[in-house]
Amino acid sequence: MKFSEIQYERPDIKAVIARYETLAEKAGAAKNAKEQLDCVDEHERLLSEVATMMSYVYIRHSVDTRDPFFEKEQEFFDENYPLFEEKRQEFCTVLLDSPFRPELEKALGRLFFVNMEIAKKAFSPANIPLMQEEAKLVTEYSKLLASASLEFDGETVNLTQLHKFEESPNRDTRRRAYAAEASFFKANEAEFDRIFDELVRIRNSMAKNMGYQNFVTLGYYAMNRNCYDASMVAVYREQVVKDILPTVMKIKEKQAERNGLSGLMFYDNACFYPEGNPKPRASFDEMLGLGRKMYHEMSAETGEFIDYMIDNELFDSIAKAGKQPGGYCTYLPEFKLPYIFANFNGTSADVDVLTHEAGHAYQAYRARNMKILELSQATLEACEVHSMSMEFFCYPFMNLFYGDDADRAREAHLSDAVSFLPYGCMVDEFQHVVYEHPELTPNERKAEWAKLEDKYRPFLRFKGDFFGEGMWFMRQSHIYKNPFYYIDYCLAQTSALQFWAWAQKDRKAAFTAYNALVEKAGTETFLDLVTGAGLKNPFTPGCLVDVAKETEKQLF
Repeated sequence: MKFSEIQYERPDIKAVIARYETLAEKAGAAKNAKEQLDCVDEHERLLSEVATMMSYVYIRHSVDTRDPFFEKEQEFFDENYPLFEEKRQEFCTVLLDSPFRPELEKALGRLFFVNMEIAKKAFSPANIPLMQEEAKLVTEYSKLLASASLEFDGETVNLTQLHKFEESPNRDTRRRAYAAEASFFKANEAEFDRIFDELVRIRNSMAKNMGYQNFVTLGYYAMNRNCYDASMVAVYREQVVKDILPTVMKIKEKQAERNGLSGLMFYDNACFYPEGNPKPRASFDEMLGLGRKMYHEMSAETGEFIDYMIDNELFDSIAKAGKQPGGYCTYLPEFKLPYIFANFNGTSADVDVLTHEAGHAYQAYRARNMKILELSQATLEACEVHSMSMEFFCYPFMNLFYGDDADRAREAHLSDAVSFLPYGCMVDEFQHVVYEHPELTPNERKAEWAKLEDKYRPFLRFKGDFFGEGMWFMRQSHIYKNPFYYIDYCLAQTSALQFWAWAQKDRKAAFTAYNALVEKAGTETFLDLVTGAGLKNPFTPGCLVDVAKETEKQLF
């Protein structure tokens, strides 16, 4: 089915709740495992129906946050999804307490139940009003970002469109572009502060309602951490500082020297070369065609996948007024359709859409026929392995987009991939500080961010700039929308870099292992998935040392 052929119908939430209540009663009265498994099948159909319409609304609202119809429908889901989740949890509790659980685990897998147990620890009916309030604030944040309309060098641009100027080879253009972005955040600073302050308050209250000391515990449960904890993440962050930051410092010193600078101001960080960063040499309209060619050359499986995506209109890629910044991949289970949302802006980020987001979509496509929806997608750090690894597996095809500039494009991408790790850890530690100390004022939170800049990005100078005053976190949407998500990118990047190093020696074996990991979807934990694919556990001492060595071998 093509995306344009989807007919939207708002779920009747009262009918959905009634169906779940009946289903829970039926499962509770079941006389054997087969009868309960029949209930699971019915649950999967109901979950698929609601998830599909919710994803559809999220897409349509993201594409144009000014559309009054889908703004209202987004508000409907913000308000009613917690009510749906309450009834879903009641049904899941019947399964968790089932006398037939051993037989159910044999049929559905033990991880299905482990994840349900964690989800139960992340939900309480007492938190429904707070969840509704949280969802509204997240939507408000997205709309505020999308409202940016800036005049720059004769153009009217949004935040995404401004990024091409922030990468300009002209240093003054970069400086002015960041100043323009800062002007937007400064003008709306009070609103960004208010939204985040309320989100911290709400999330802390939800944790207290459930008997947790603070939101960190609840946040980890909400992220379905089923194979590691906060203490392991803290050790990982320090390993990044110890083992990866020295390599990043070398990368940044080389970058500054190459650009004729004595050091990097924050507005120099995204410009890798004095002549400018490599840019795709294709128009926006040509990009999807090149993506199709790349995936057909990569393998039969990826060729089949990209045809499915393009032929069914499963991209919205052009940046435009009113469109939410950023990019994502979501899934419409009822129709077995992955969907990629992006903002092409004429930079290398456009190629990243056809590699990173397509990596997510490829996994969803490969798992589209899995019977259990909850197991068709892995936990999020494993999902990011799918996407970040695909970026590296696309390296041999960069000439399609960059022509004779492909080598520089690969060098810039690898440099950026490794340099991301300290930044990702900074975002994660900031969230730990914020939620472990919910009493902090907005200004105190900004001061904490500024301190972390010194720890994780000592190679950047701010000189009292607005962003140097601790405001940078406001532009990092995950902090507002998806607490504790960001470390997933770091863990995934650590794994993806291992796939990259492996592919340098034996591309066929590495890609075969990657495909096997993708096809397992969410049937195993993140750590079981990566070690089963032949990669090192990212928490293993020395893992990051190996990553640093391989990177330096390639770049220096």
